[in-house]
Amino acid sequence: MNDVLKVIDSRSSIRRYSDRLVPEDVCRCLVEAGLKAPTAANRQEIHITVTHGHDEVNAEIQHDLNPDAERNFYYDAPVIMYLSGDEKFGWSAVDAGIAVENIHLAACSLGLGSVILGCMKQVLNGEKKAEYAEKLAFPEGYEYLVAIAVGYPD
Repeated sequence: MNDVLKVIDSRSSIRRYSDRLVPEDVCRCLVEAGLKAPTAANRQEIHITVTHGHDEVNAEIQHDLNPDAERNFYYDAPVIMYLSGDEKFGWSAVDAGIAVENIHLAACSLGLGSVILGCMKQVLNGEKKAEYAEKLAFPEGYEYLVAIAVGYPD
């Protein structure tokens, strides 16, 4: 079995992370992996915002998602990446799905764990959509599509 197939075979969704921080150069590598994903018509419209688990914006999202939850939506991962895309381009959601899988596989290949997150869609594209788009530095006319939590497995 080749290395790519080994990573695909060994990957899993991780929902428990250690406190170990993910180095900035590793985060950049993961972003690059996401941005190298193919896109419809080669639009390359996917934007990735990197946040740290306990950033204020993640706390706000958690509160709006479910303030009484015993566990946060990102499983205490040290890094959360939000993928956004052009809300007028009909293929952005597909493109984001491909990009997030690239990130997921790249993370696994680097000894990291990750879990793809979609549960914030109703919050990030709801009544506070513009506010969250600004806080997460989405480009003008972009909307939340999917996110991924990344860290060292516990």
